[in-house]
Amino acid sequence: MIKLIIKFIFLISLLCSIIPTINAQGMRNITMHKFVPKGQWIVGSSISYSQSEQKDYNFLVIESVSGDGYTFKISPLLCYAFADNMAAGGRFGYKRSLTKINQMDLEIGEDLSFNLNDVYSLSHSYSGMAMFRNYISLGNSRRFALFAETQLTFEGGQSKFINGKGDDLTGTFSKKYSVELGVAPGLVAFINNYTAVEVNIGVLGLNYGHTRQVTDQIHIANQSSSSINFRINIFSIGMGIAFYL
Repeated sequence: MIKLIIKFIFLISLLCSIIPTINAQGMRNITMHKFVPKGQWIVGSSISYSQSEQKDYNFLVIESVSGDGYTFKISPLLCYAFADNMAAGGRFGYKRSLTKINQMDLEIGEDLSFNLNDVYSLSHSYSGMAMFRNYISLGNSRRFALFAETQLTFEGGQSKFINGKGDDLTGTFSKKYSVELGVAPGLVAFINNYTAVEVNIGVLGLNYGHTRQVTDQIHIANQSSSSINFRINIFSIGMGIAFYL
């Protein structure tokens, strides 16, 4: 816990160190063009759905895969520009994922093989994010701009994993929650006067999470983890449509 507090203080200090650079722009006579005017509302959403189905599918050492699944995710956004090129707001997210594996064989060698049958996994999670954006126009362009987004995210979810059937049935139910403070730079490109495409990627983050598992309604396990990252996270790339009103 002490290490987590130290990491948190370090990250806050780093974020605060960014603020003087904004004031230094005036000292260097850097002209910041108005890209997002004060009083503008920013609304948008990203939504995705994927579905898969396999029947006797083979790939490398994996053979005879039969199953199906889907993943659904939605994330609406609402922000308000309280000053020129500065906006604050929030984002809500929901994700649901289902995986069924009726049969799967793993052939590593002539004398080593495994099989996995009757697997069912269902999970869903909710998240809420408070965010602050600082836009940086690219020269005199009215169509393209960069932005730095500071994010504070709270997430919670549940999942269940079932394997086998009949007397061999076993299952695990999990609950988890996490909190994360991070920075995500991005790019915004306007399609017309009101519609824009936004892309961002996480490069800095402090995360704490806790998971509680109950297996077969008997065995209870708890896991806590914390991390701090200073690298590009390709799994945190976000893309969506936003409307500037």
